[in-house]
Amino acid sequence: MRARRSGRNAERAFRTREFDAFVAGAAGRLLHAATLLTAETRARNPYAQALLTASLAHTYAVWGRSRDEDPYELTRRELAARFARTAWRHHGGRGVLAALHPQERLVVVLRLHEGVAEEQLAALLGVPEARVRAVCARAVAALRTAARDPGPEPVPDPADGRATGDAPAGRAAA
Repeated sequence: MRARRSGRNAERAFRTREFDAFVAGAAGRLLHAATLLTAETRARNPYAQALLTASLAHTYAVWGRSRDEDPYELTRRELAARFARTAWRHHGGRGVLAALHPQERLVVVLRLHEGVAEEQLAALLGVPEARVRAVCARAVAALRTAARDPGPEPVPDPADGRATGDAPAGRAAA
């Protein structure tokens, strides 16, 4: 009885060390992908961290049973699925990607940033490949338009005649 218990403890310790090594190598990239999905900033990304934590918890739960599967792919798939289920919470944010609808953001991040093939992405989202191509093309066109558009003109401040956001004379802009 005692030998069996120590064998299980050794196996559990080995599994934990393996998982810790995986997280040490992949967590940064996965957090970056989650941050892009949620359109948060690197400095403030609580939703991205929560998505990644839940996805890694799922990966750890199936770690011993998924020997033939790539753990990075498994975690990324879980991250995408969790984001898709909770995307209504992640509309908005900051940066260029915030202008995209959450589904467009998901397609752009997985297809262009992560390099997931259209066939895999279509299977993950449960849509035809043509839909993935159309969403990706529409999102890229929207990103190009957003990159070309410099934004609204500064509004003049009637108090001193400067445009709002201009630095006062004699001071450098911060």
